Amino acid sequence: MDRVLLIGLGPTALTALESLASRFCVAGIIRDAGPDDDVVARARSLGVPVLADVGLAGVEKAVAESAPACVVVSSYDRILPSSLLVRTRFVNVHYAPLPEYRGRANVNWAVLNGEPETAVTVHVMAPGLDAGTILYQQRVTIGPDDTVGDLYARLNAVQRDVLGETVARHLAGYPGEPQDERGATYGCTRVPADGEIDWSAATGRIHALIRALSPPYPGAHTYLEGRRIGVLRASPLDDPPRYVGRIPGRVVGRSTRHGYADVLTGDGVLRLHELTDGDDARPASEVLVSTRQTLGLRTADLLGRIEELENRLRCLTEGDSGSPL
Repeated sequence: MDRVLLIGLGPTALTALESLASRFCVAGIIRDAGPDDDVVARARSLGVPVLADVGLAGVEKAVAESAPACVVVSSYDRILPSSLLVRTRFVNVHYAPLPEYRGRANVNWAVLNGEPETAVTVHVMAPGLDAGTILYQQRVTIGPDDTVGDLYARLNAVQRDVLGETVARHLAGYPGEPQDERGATYGCTRVPADGEIDWSAATGRIHALIRALSPPYPGAHTYLEGRRIGVLRASPLDDPPRYVGRIPGRVVGRSTRHGYADVLTGDGVLRLHELTDGDDARPASEVLVSTRQTLGLRTADLLGRIEELENRLRCLTEGDSGSPL
């Protein structure tokens, strides 16, 4: 039985591990996670060593020591050098319809951009960003209310069904189909600050941002009176009242019974269902308690925080000056 080594840092690793273990001897999984991690627990139940050094040096060491017939990558945040790729076969799982959406945050960008579908693509790794021949590709529909978590569940299920067989077919001699470089598109890295909601944007755009950053990601966010608020779940109103006097971010309705709060956007109304104010998720109506409140980072809120800090500093300074030597 051929030996394979799995590199899996993100939420795609579990089904990759299970699919490979059904066809191969998995020499190890490179993953930095605690003992309560479900992937680590599953690896141990399968007798697969967990290798916690996820840096390039750790990967090179694992490849040298395990001498696998193939290294399979399912979620890794670094580019493997050409000097490593020549040591054995490398296969990557990319959740996008290559050659489209090469790069980072592929599923997030697909939701943000309103794409009708994304894909599971298994390809041979070659020098260049997500380059290499395509061994397998299956498209997955994106519904209008699908969150990134919903899509990961469906994409992961496809990966579980096809990855082991696809790698076996490649090891048996199938070289894959070349990518059409003329169709290549790219997604840049996303950082936490990119999740801030611009309430002057269109309702659909804001809803897409919230869906694209749902768990396992930390969520889209906004500000209320200077403090950060997470937005976990929302839905556009199909036939909202027509506001000719409009302040984007202003709360215009709420229901304590149903737990929602309605907020103006650039072109409509977005109903917020679940927010975080601190660590815990709460109904939106518990956080947004008045139609005088406005979401977003406002100049007045910043000036108020500065004034508050100045007053505290003044009190501390006056207290120190009056203390005995």
